[in-house]
Amino acid sequence: MKYLITFLSLVAILFVACQQPPKDQQTTAATPKDTVAKDSLKPAESGYADVNGLKMYYEVYGSGKPLVLLHGSFMNIPMNWAHIIPVLAKDRKIIVAEMQGHGRTKDIPRKFSYEAMADDVSGLLKHLKVDSADVLGYSMGGGIAFQFAVRHPEQLRRLVILSGTYAHNGWWPDVEASFATMNADMFKGSPIEKQYLSYGNDSAQFPAYIKKVLSADVVPYDWSKEVKNIKAPIFMAIGDADGVRYEHALDLIRAKGGGKMGDIHGLPKSRLAILPGTTHIGMMTHADWWMPMVKDFLDSNLDPAPPMF
Repeated sequence: MKYLITFLSLVAILFVACQQPPKDQQTTAATPKDTVAKDSLKPAESGYADVNGLKMYYEVYGSGKPLVLLHGSFMNIPMNWAHIIPVLAKDRKIIVAEMQGHGRTKDIPRKFSYEAMADDVSGLLKHLKVDSADVLGYSMGGGIAFQFAVRHPEQLRRLVILSGTYAHNGWWPDVEASFATMNADMFKGSPIEKQYLSYGNDSAQFPAYIKKVLSADVVPYDWSKEVKNIKAPIFMAIGDADGVRYEHALDLIRAKGGGKMGDIHGLPKSRLAILPGTTHIGMMTHADWWMPMVKDFLDSNLDPAPPMF
């Protein structure tokens, strides 16, 4: 129980952190407050896409190569991406959406699954007439992103996974066990409950919402074979104090050509980062660490580099 209380306290911290601009946009004594680019937070396009029985809420920012951002469990666009969008939208077309039952996308009588949500993302790209895109998923969004890569490879250019897993045992055992013990009472008064109610949802349905979102993680799943056969380059990042096992990330990078000395064998197209002093929620508060890595990965020529020796 004490670990879950700590987790929910961190969620509150994350909510506050996500409302702050990134370091390169924060004001200083020499920088007037009105120079912070408020317009960068206004979408160029927003609305609802009819996909697979959902009215899926989405927003589009910036221009350039498209990058889709997929949020974590119980999150929505502002909670997860408010401080990320202004940075990434400087030179890319950023597409953000709210998954089934999250934010402004109302729930429907459909099983909550990574596969279904991946199909929703595919439908959204078709709605927006985007042939292919880079996809970045955080936590639950990482699972959706993995399934998108497996089920819709023709729509994927490159894949970025932040603190996500491709098998249920990719989580540390105590983390995996905690999913079955979470309930709505633990979220009472939290930013998650407040944002759920702020979109006009019935408070009486909040317990069912929590249970339904968690349902995707209480049933064992293992996509190891399919994920390791993904053709697109993958960048996977976890924290050294994350909920994701180190071995889980290492297994994937080895399957994608890693686990060798690059100076001898050349660099693989896929990459792995383990951020120091970073928890699962800390992955978002340390976005200024991983965003330059992600931008380099997405913009780099990933043709195999020749060995130096």
